[in-house]
Formats: sequence, structure tokens, C-alpha cells
Amino acid sequence: MTRPLVMVLFAASCLLSLVSWYTTQQGMALYLSPWFALLASLGIQTALVITAWLVGITRERRALLVTVYVCTAMVSIAFSYVSLYTWFSARERPAEIERKLYDALGESAMKADQLLTASAAEQQKHVLALDEMTAAEKKAGYISRAQDADPYLARVREAVAREAQTYSSAYREGSGEGLRYTAFDRYSRLARQSLDQMRDSQRALAVWRAARKPTDPSEKQIRDLEGLIAAVPWTDVEQARHSGAIEKPSLPNFASYVDRTTSNQEDLLVAFDELASNASGRPAFSLALAAFIDVVIFLLAWAAGPHMSGPSEQRWWMAGAAIDGADPQIFLRGFLRKMYPATSGGVCVASDQLTPGEQQLCLALSNHRLAVITRQEDRLVYLVEENTHQVLLSALATPSFSMRAAAPGASPAA
Repeated sequence: MTRPLVMVLFAASCLLSLVSWYTTQQGMALYLSPWFALLASLGIQTALVITAWLVGITRERRALLVTVYVCTAMVSIAFSYVSLYTWFSARERPAEIERKLYDALGESAMKADQLLTASAAEQQKHVLALDEMTAAEKKAGYISRAQDADPYLARVREAVAREAQTYSSAYREGSGEGLRYTAFDRYSRLARQSLDQMRDSQRALAVWRAARKPTDPSEKQIRDLEGLIAAVPWTDVEQARHSGAIEKPSLPNFASYVDRTTSNQEDLLVAFDELASNASGRPAFSLALAAFIDVVIFLLAWAAGPHMSGPSEQRWWMAGAAIDGADPQIFLRGFLRKMYPATSGGVCVASDQLTPGEQQLCLALSNHRLAVITRQEDRLVYLVEENTHQVLLSALATPSFSMRAAAPGASPAA
């Protein structure tokens, strides 16, 4: 069951390679033409799988193969990261930007509402004071001559007095519905009208804040709030607060809340800028996922490679069978028949009984310290390592067609 399981592992590495190829191709397509991206990504992914497979089955130039894999994997991971980041951003970043715009507009509306609330409360005092001043002017007169601690009311008194001075001296000051009473009554109505406008603006802001949603179009949200803020009587607000010029609520810049890039290459640059400035969250997750895919591909291909190509001993006895011109299993059967127990334990085979192919197999085992050359009873023998003997013996567990067709009495070297 080992080989089928290894085949499953190798198939899993191939499936992951398809995923890595697709993400690499999508990332390259942001910068290169579709055909160049397709060919380049195919070449990169093929090199990754084959290099990982070669690292597992060969010991020669393994450092060079690992270097090639690392360099190729870096390119694959970079473009896969761009593809995954862009894919995640297309689904998550618009919602984040909408929420940021929603919060920014809410802060501007709240600031405007706070200014209107304070101004309306102050203007309510002014309306009550002007009503009392109008009634007092009608009843007793001489109200415009008095001083007032409130700057707004003081300006009204001064304006009424200056207005009265422009008329003939026949309009004498005193009680009754005279010129000064009419002026105070007019300023009272103007103050009440200003108060109504402030309250209308407050109600409009409250309705807008209750009805708005984060998913509303950004341009519409900004345009609606801009109209509401423009409709606020800011001159009256400044006069009511009698604190000079006030800082009006600023509206967010629409360009800062648009999730739209002008080109695919800009998407690629944005992905790397986000990774450099924010090494957590979505950029880190995208990079980790891209690296994880290529690392798993390497581990699966590296682990499955030796089993896919067979153990080294299998390649050696197949080469020995080719030297003798025999079927590999028949060659192996004949080689095992020549083995016998060694006096020191284990199994051994006499050198003078070996065919040329079997002699080369024993030399290969000896060079890799899987067999030891020694002398027993005045002849040269090979002491074969126990695990190697088990591997050779297990290879005959499933006889091939050639071995089954061979005559039972055939010679071991046949």
C-alpha cells in the first residue's frame, strides 16, 4: 500500500501546483501581457515541482537544486501574494473604505450638530431677551440707551440707537409704539427667524443621520451632507455664539475614499506598499498563504520523489540486470538464491559465484556502505546489510509476468 499512498501525495502536490500556478499567473497578468504571464507561470511552476522531485531522488548537486528552487519560489510567492492580496482586497477593502467614510461623515455631522445645539440655546436666550426689551420699550422707553453684557444684545441696542438718530428730532424717545419699539420688534423677529433656521438645520441633520447607511454610494453621502452643512446659517451661528469666526466642519475628500486604481500595475504597487507599511492583517495573511502553498509543494514532491522513482537498490539491480541481459526480477531471484547465512550473522554472497551484473550490484552496495567486502574460508564474500537484504527480498513479493513465465528449473543467471 506504500506506493499508492505515495502516488496520492504526489497527486496532492500536483493539485497544489495548479493552485500556485493560477495565483502566480494572475499576479503576473497584472504586470505582463496574458500570454507572457501564462507561459512564464507554467515555466515557474514546472521548475518548482521538478526541482523538488530531483532534490528527493538525487544526492548530486543538491545545494544547487535547492538554490534554484528557492529563487524560483521567491518569484512564485511574490506574484502569488499580489494575486491573493488583490483578490482579498476586492472583497474586503471596499467595505472598509465605506465604513471609514461613514465614520468620517458622522464626525463632521456630529460637529455641526454640536455647534447648532450650542448656538440655538444661545439664540433662544437672545429671542427671550429681545421680546422683553421690545415690551419694555413700548411700556417705558429708553431701552436703547442701556448697556448690555451680552455682545449680541449690546449690538442690537447700538443698532436701534443709531437708527433712531437718523430720523428727525420730532421722534422723541419714550413709551409707546414709536420708532425704537418698531426696531426692537424687527430685531426680535429676525432673531426668532434665525433660531428657526438653526432648528431646521438640526432636524435635517438628525433625519440624515438616521436614514444614512454605510452601503450608500460614497458620492451621494458626501453630496447630501455638503448640502446640509451649506444650508446652516453660519453667520447667525457666529453671531449667536459671539465668539468670532468658528471652524466649520470639514467634509472628507472624495478621492481618499474611492477604492479604484487606474491600472493593473497600480494594483501590484499597492500590494507591495501595503506589505511594507502594514506587515499584519490582510497583507501578512496573503503572503503566508502564498508561501505555505509553495513550501507544501516542495515537501510533498521531495518526500514522494524517491518513492516514485523507486529506492536506489532497485535502480542498481535493474542496471545489473541490463548488464546480464536478464529480466530484473529474474536477475534478482538468481542473486538472492546465491545468498547464505554468514558465520558472524547476517547474509553474504560469494564473489566467485557472481555474474558481471551481480558483481556491479555488490560493488554499488559496498560503495554506499550497504555491503562489506571480507574474506571467509579463503574466498572473497560480500556481507549484505540486513535492511538491504529485506528490500531486495520484498521486491519479489509480487512476481512479474516474465518471472511467472520462467520455467521452475531455470538457472539463477537465466
